[in-house]
Amino acid sequence: MWFLARFFAAAHTHEKVHKLRFPSVGKSTLLCNLAGVFSEVAAYEFTTLTTVPGVIRYKGAKIQLLDLPGIIEGAKDGKGRGKQVIAVARTCSLILMVLDVMKPLQHKRLLEYELEGFGIRLNKQPPNIGFKRKEKGGINLTMLVPQSELDLELVKSILAEYRIHNADVTLRYDATSEDLIDVIEGNRVYVPCIYVLNKIDQISIEELDIIYRIPHTVPISAHHKWNFDDLLEKIWEYLNLIRIYTKPKGQLPDYSQPIVLNAERNSIEDLCMKIHKSLQKDFKCALVWGSSAKHNPQRVGRDHIVNDEDVVQVIKKV
Repeated sequence: MWFLARFFAAAHTHEKVHKLRFPSVGKSTLLCNLAGVFSEVAAYEFTTLTTVPGVIRYKGAKIQLLDLPGIIEGAKDGKGRGKQVIAVARTCSLILMVLDVMKPLQHKRLLEYELEGFGIRLNKQPPNIGFKRKEKGGINLTMLVPQSELDLELVKSILAEYRIHNADVTLRYDATSEDLIDVIEGNRVYVPCIYVLNKIDQISIEELDIIYRIPHTVPISAHHKWNFDDLLEKIWEYLNLIRIYTKPKGQLPDYSQPIVLNAERNSIEDLCMKIHKSLQKDFKCALVWGSSAKHNPQRVGRDHIVNDEDVVQVIKKV
């Protein structure tokens, strides 16, 4: 039950969104009605046997959905081509986990277990643990806050399992053994996830009110196209995107084709790279209108941070 999503903005930037699911929960119907792409739909399990791509357009961005085959219990160990399917999820920008609203918790736990076993952490931040190997000196543990689980002996024991006997470890928060192992392994990926609860036409209004209180959740009916607006807005929010409008000299801003940036990579330099690599080399300054500007327009350098729906005019060297 899952989608993977990637967004394609102007200037060829990619991000992906994956769709994850158990078999037969309405994922293919969702792709058909959301992206207008045919993905075989039937009332039996494993209708989707290959990855089916689709594109939705929202707020000027092109977001690619990858409809993946359903995964089953034991997928992380290779059952049902599970390793190939889950491996695709490690490259995505967002996972949509499509669940049957009549049995969401059971399927949610199983899917999360399979993804966890493959090193994918959903809706989590990387552990704030400092870890540095060294040639000698033993294990040096620094605890900046009190720890409820980890102590020097347990840390040494965990590191010994990896044949590490000399290292500096800094615990900046109340960490768990699993957090430390994730840092040592160094191959975990941290992906935002939206739990899409399908078939809400089969539940009561009271039950729907309860579902709305669950974090990271959007209830929908793929068949009736209910609540797609909320889903699209949540996808935009979790992809953490902003729109920048460009303004050629002497012309009005182009509001039809925004440049879409990640909100964590939103400097003028990032914008120039998104438009064209040569623009960064020829960059002189930029004029900015919008909430990031102290006055309109403000002349800024390449380090200036832009906000959603700012207007930017890039001035090149003569």
